Amino acid sequence: MYQLEEKVWFWLLLIVPVMVVVFLWTVFWKKRVQKAFGSTVVLKRLSPDLSFFKSALKFSVLCLAISGLVIALVNPKIGTKLETIKREGVDIVFAIDVSKSMLAEDVAPNRIEKSKQLVTQIINNLASDRIGIIAYAGKAFPQLPITTDYAAAKMFLQSMNTNMLSSQGTAIDEAIQLSRNYFDDEEQTNRVLIIISDGEDHNDLSTEVAEAASEEGIKIFTIGVGSEKGGPIPLKRNGVVMSYKKDQNNETVITRLNAEMLQLIAKEANGEYIYGNSTAAVVEQIRDILNAMDKKEFEAKEFAEYKDQFQWFLGIGLFFLILDVLFLERKTGWLKRLNLFNENL
Repeated sequence: MYQLEEKVWFWLLLIVPVMVVVFLWTVFWKKRVQKAFGSTVVLKRLSPDLSFFKSALKFSVLCLAISGLVIALVNPKIGTKLETIKREGVDIVFAIDVSKSMLAEDVAPNRIEKSKQLVTQIINNLASDRIGIIAYAGKAFPQLPITTDYAAAKMFLQSMNTNMLSSQGTAIDEAIQLSRNYFDDEEQTNRVLIIISDGEDHNDLSTEVAEAASEEGIKIFTIGVGSEKGGPIPLKRNGVVMSYKKDQNNETVITRLNAEMLQLIAKEANGEYIYGNSTAAVVEQIRDILNAMDKKEFEAKEFAEYKDQFQWFLGIGLFFLILDVLFLERKTGWLKRLNLFNENL
């Protein structure tokens, strides 16, 4: 197992392709100028030690040196020991609404991005709880099974969008039903489902399914994202609003937060409804709820004793940097005598 401590330094690797473009352009420009100056035979007589191979080799060594130094700045780490860690926590499943209504911009920047912000901040404040992720619109689909890997959870979370599911609509009942299969630990006394949605529900089964989930020990907490005033659903192309979604009568559709539905679902499952306008308030409220619950002890295998590996890449970078200084762009005498590339013919 490995870790990358300072990933931001990877951006410096963009220097390498820029250097390649500049190098190739310079070679092309030199060839054109030299061709205008005289024939190839004349140029070889005037500059017998000029070697394109040595120039390309010197440039390649410089690129390797820069790459090695950049990776050293990133500081890769390798886990050297696998340990079994005992943890105490709650199993939490996040069900995130990715229907088109979540594109409404009545909350900034829009409902779907606000939902992702809320879940990310909740995860950042967890300690040892296990988490899973479900995406739902007209259907519900598993995104991440129950895990302690918060980094993977946030990666899956950021990739979620309203285009990921072809079946449109909002079927909260399917998300609740799917979550019942997520909790695979029968000994876990506290199972939590957190639904993040604008509350638009296209059927009347959600409360019945929520009650059935409650009987299995699943507590459902709902977070409402949106406003009662509502807003239109923008249709964008390349980030630019082209129009707004319209109904069969060619009237602009206005989608509104249905807090009553979310409150009813939470009530049926011994949970609580939370208005998601303030990220800080939501995170604090969820933290208080989880802290008040009984924790179950479970085991998880984790890599420990991560050791820095930057010194290897630093050494490689410095090695190639020294080689670049030592290399000359003209032909080497003993290589010239070997005539490996038939340059004297």
